[in-house]
Amino acid sequence: MKIWVDADACPVAIKDILFKAANRTGIQLSLIANQPVRIPPSRYISFLQVSSGFDVADNEIVNRVNCGDLVITSDIPLAAEVIDKGALALSPRGELYTADNIRARLNMRDFMDTLRSSGVNTGGPAALSQADRKSFANHLDRILTRNTTQD
Repeated sequence: MKIWVDADACPVAIKDILFKAANRTGIQLSLIANQPVRIPPSRYISFLQVSSGFDVADNEIVNRVNCGDLVITSDIPLAAEVIDKGALALSPRGELYTADNIRARLNMRDFMDTLRSSGVNTGGPAALSQADRKSFANHLDRILTRNTTQD
C-alpha cells in the first residue's frame, strides 16, 4: 500500500496526521500538488510538484495509483476514478468514499455545481473541525491497521 495525497487543498492538520502515520508505519506517502508543499525530512515521505492546470495533479495521482493504495482527497471525481482502479479514497474529513456511495456523491456535486452556475449561493464547506480531524485519524488508523495485518 502507498498513500497518495491530493495536496493542493489538503489541510495542514491532515498533512501532519499523515506525516506521523507514514513515519510510524513505514508506509510510503506521496503528496502531489501544483504549488510547493513543505514536507518533513523522511525516507517515507515524498513530494511531486506538477505543472499548474485543471486536474493536472488529479491526473498524476490517477496515473500512479495502484489497486489497494489509499488516496486522500476531497475531490469527488478524483475519488471516483481511483475507486474504479481498486484504490481506497478518504476525505480529509474522515469520510471513506466507496463504490457504494461515490455515485451519489458525484450526483450531489454535479447538482450543487449546477446551482452555483445558475447564480445560487450555496456557501462553502465548513471549516475543518476537531471532530473532522479525529474522524480522519480514526479512519486512517483502521485502514493502516487492516493493511499491516494483511501483510
